[in-house]
Amino acid sequence: MILGIDTSIGTAVAIVDPAGAVRAEAFSPDHRGHAEVIGDLLVRAFEEAATDPAEVTAVAAGMGPGPFTGLRVGIAAARAFALGRGIPLIPIASHDAAARARVDPAFATGGAAPVEGEPVAVVTDARRRELAVSVYRVENGMPVRVVDPHLVLRAAAEPVGLFGVPASELPETTSISAAALARIAAERLAAGTVDTAAAEPLYLRAPDVSVPAGPKKVGT
Repeated sequence: MILGIDTSIGTAVAIVDPAGAVRAEAFSPDHRGHAEVIGDLLVRAFEEAATDPAEVTAVAAGMGPGPFTGLRVGIAAARAFALGRGIPLIPIASHDAAARARVDPAFATGGAAPVEGEPVAVVTDARRRELAVSVYRVENGMPVRVVDPHLVLRAAAEPVGLFGVPASELPETTSISAAALARIAAERLAAGTVDTAAAEPLYLRAPDVSVPAGPKKVGT
């Protein structure tokens, strides 16, 4: 079993079997209460899947892009679970999971799926009047990233590559499928294409906190 965890937008947890079948999925849309809900969502997912944590053989961690505070909750939970069980941690860009959910018929959202060769944009709220944007192209039925995640101003007038319109005019993704995340991880494990170099979170901007410059001099 593959456990998927993502906190780049809300909080999403899923369990997928090695063949890619979704056994359970739980989600909270709260953009701020990740630490408060992730434990309950994990319990719910394991109960729904009728799966023991000992059956999990790998953990897929959504690496963003996403806000620093929220994103690190999911990554820390995924790393702790993988470390405690002694199993691999598979880092996956959260936008990759969003693109997969748009293209894969198994995650049909009601709209028409993109066709072969068609571009797919994943746009998420990066706060501070910015959007995080990634661009994909459908190849052999699956999304292949052609433009890496990057920030653009929500008010920017420049068109997103391959689309001809600003990012603010493209559909905004408001949730990440942890099941799609786990399915990607299962496929990469099977193909031996896990990219351990992608283990760094995609914060896209520095955190608000900074290291102090040093102790202040005090006069006598």
